[in-house]
Amino acid sequence: MTTTSGSGVHPRFADALRELGLDELLSEVRRFPEATRTAAEAAAAIGCQLSQICKSLIFAADKEPVLVLMDGASRVDVERVREELGAEKVTRAEADVVRETTGYVIGGVPPFGHRTRTRVLADRSLLGHDVIWAAAGTPYTVFPMAPGALVAQAGGILVDVRERTS
Repeated sequence: MTTTSGSGVHPRFADALRELGLDELLSEVRRFPEATRTAAEAAAAIGCQLSQICKSLIFAADKEPVLVLMDGASRVDVERVREELGAEKVTRAEADVVRETTGYVIGGVPPFGHRTRTRVLADRSLLGHDVIWAAAGTPYTVFPMAPGALVAQAGGILVDVRERTS
């Protein structure tokens, strides 16, 4: 893992950090030589717990994109998302919808700095750590942030939408 001062960060995400007054995060971005498209790959590369990874997942709720922020150790319960949004139907968004909505590819979607504004649901499980790691706009880059601050910057509403374990 290497530290970068902005090189390798997606330009849209770097601009978003600057616009939000979070320039200092650019120096904390980590760049990996190999893509970390899954939460498990990112956690292994960083050397953190899987639950410290923040997954940024796009769903379609009645065909409208919605961003769900989930810890890396959990899965999203689509039925709970549907109930939370009062939607008729919720499905995983197709790759082209993810890119069109966010401006980023799957595996590199950050929690904020998207091309378009969407509703954001953030699972409470993210608050279980002092620091969580999220994609910085590419499958090769991540950044650390306090979970409460990350949810606030994303404009997220705290909810319980992870799958219940039996």
